[in-house]
Amino acid sequence: MSPAEQQTIFTAWLRDHAGLLHRVANGFASGADRDDLMQELLLAMWRCIPMFSGASKPSTFIYRVVHNAALTWRRGAATYARQVERFAAEPAQASTGPAARDDEALAAVYTAIRRLSPLDRSLILLQLDGVAYAEIAEIHGLSQNHVGVRLTRIRRALAQLLRETTDELR
Repeated sequence: MSPAEQQTIFTAWLRDHAGLLHRVANGFASGADRDDLMQELLLAMWRCIPMFSGASKPSTFIYRVVHNAALTWRRGAATYARQVERFAAEPAQASTGPAARDDEALAAVYTAIRRLSPLDRSLILLQLDGVAYAEIAEIHGLSQNHVGVRLTRIRRALAQLLRETTDELR
C-alpha cells in the first residue's frame, strides 16, 4: 500500500469514526492523559491500515484496534499512577445551571466507567456507542451470550457506583 493510499484511508476513517476515538479516550483517561491516549489511538489506527483485509466492516476493525490500544495503554503502571494523581487533583466545578448539571452527570458517568476493569470499560463503551452484541463479541473474541451477561453485570455495577457517588455528594 502506498503512503498516499494509506493517508486517504486514514483521513476517511478519521472523518467517519472520530467520535469513536473520543469516546474511547474519554472512557479510558481523564485530564491531560486523555490527549496522550488520543495520540496513541490515532497512531494505532494509522499503523493498522495496511493490516485491514476487508473481512469485517471498517468500524469493527477500528473498534478492535482502538480498544486494544486503549487496553494496552492502560496497562502501563506509570501511566496509571499519573492518572490517579491528576484525577485526585482536579478541582470540583460549581454548578451554574442545567448545562453544568449535565456536564457533571456526564463526568460522573465517565468517572464510574474509569473505575471498571479495562475489559468491562471497553464493553460498556462499545454498548454506549450502539454496537450490537455480535459485533462486540467479535471485537473481543467472546460469545454473544457472554457479552450480554457481562453487560448486565456492568450496568448494575455502574448503577451502584453512581449511587455511591450521589450519596457522597449529599
